[in-house]
Amino acid sequence: MSGVIILKSEELWDKFLVAMQEKMNPISFNTWFKPLKLQELNTKDNKIIIQVPMGVHKTTLETSWHQVIEETLQELTGNTFELVYVLEDLQTAKEKSDDKVRSKKINEEVFVTNLKKEFTFDNFVTGDTNKFAKTAAIAVAEAPGKIYNPLFMYGKSGVGKTHLMHAIGNYITEHSNLKVLYTTSDSFKDDYTSIAGGTNDNSFERAEYFKNKYRDVDVLLIDDIQFLVGAEKTQQGFFHTFNELHDKNKQIIITSDRSPEDLKLLEERLRSRFTWGLPVDIYPPDYELRCRIIRDKIRYLNLSTMMNDDVINYIANSCDTDVREIEGAINRLQAYTAVYAPSNITLEFAMEALGDYVNNNIYSISNITVVQKAVADYYGITVEALKGKKKSKNIAYPRMLGMYMARIMTNESFPRIGLEFGGRDHSTVIHACDKIEEDLKDNKQLQEIINEIKTKI
Repeated sequence: MSGVIILKSEELWDKFLVAMQEKMNPISFNTWFKPLKLQELNTKDNKIIIQVPMGVHKTTLETSWHQVIEETLQELTGNTFELVYVLEDLQTAKEKSDDKVRSKKINEEVFVTNLKKEFTFDNFVTGDTNKFAKTAAIAVAEAPGKIYNPLFMYGKSGVGKTHLMHAIGNYITEHSNLKVLYTTSDSFKDDYTSIAGGTNDNSFERAEYFKNKYRDVDVLLIDDIQFLVGAEKTQQGFFHTFNELHDKNKQIIITSDRSPEDLKLLEERLRSRFTWGLPVDIYPPDYELRCRIIRDKIRYLNLSTMMNDDVINYIANSCDTDVREIEGAINRLQAYTAVYAPSNITLEFAMEALGDYVNNNIYSISNITVVQKAVADYYGITVEALKGKKKSKNIAYPRMLGMYMARIMTNESFPRIGLEFGGRDHSTVIHACDKIEEDLKDNKQLQEIINEIKTKI
């Protein structure tokens, strides 16, 4: 075949890694590509088998990097390969795990982690608003202290920060013998201030207790760091704790309700350290993710057969702020169902059960989902197409119009609209709105289309 370059397996793999390294930042390369191994290069069948260390690598390569890998290999060889990702041999993985356990000796006494075992990666429902945070969390759990240190997750209450934090801790304790401690900033503050409050007789013991608890660990998880605001002495204590752990390459994971730069009342030296690793924000769940969370919850409660899509859509549209609101609504609906024992949970029953818990005027124009459905129906396409990645004109223009109408007919922000349209950046929404406004100056038919769509909302 003309244009085909013949390379030895090892030579090709080395050139491939160099090429991939040039196409991404060092953190991405070290996380997803450096651990890979070339297991087999079959030039007869044009197949490459790549060995990956963990399932998250396989998933990420298949979903996020597959096309880039194919293109890079074609650039290097002039040929197209079938890519196959296989997990590292289980025996090898077990031996590595055993080595980790043997290499890390801890006290025989029971170490209290404070972790909640029910929070795992498996039961964390993923969507566009939180998938980056989950991917980063898994990467940290698989290589604590080596990347993203500290991992700083921020977002409003109820979006899943604490769940991911516990999932990291649980994963590490299950796959290693490392000492993991979960705590809140309030607990840290209480322990630190107790040192100053102790008597001369026990002050040394209290100081040793504090040091052993917080600095003799391999992984420190500290929740709601924003509550250290105003506690200047405790901030000083955390500063020294952070430095000692970080200097020893111990993993630190922090959550907050706002970004490091927005924690204005924390010491600047702390805020700067929070950005050393990876700050990652988690947005409130979009409509699609809310539906997934609801389905996951009702399946767990054995309510799936009693509840149709109308009820799921109702809850998803009514509870649009955070996961806790969704869980509260479902728990209330479950209790209502237990008392009145209906044969099926209808939309009317759900609205009665949740009447004073949620806003029942959910089908007003304040909801982006309603606008999306009206636009999709007018153009004869699906809402999924509006939210998808296809750029054909028959979909791209209705998508821009949908973003524009969501902006003028709801109180939602550009970022929020972007999230509801498939996780798009706010700048994409702004561009769409500008484009439609420009078209409206010379296109009277477009205004008629908008007016007709409005009548369907």
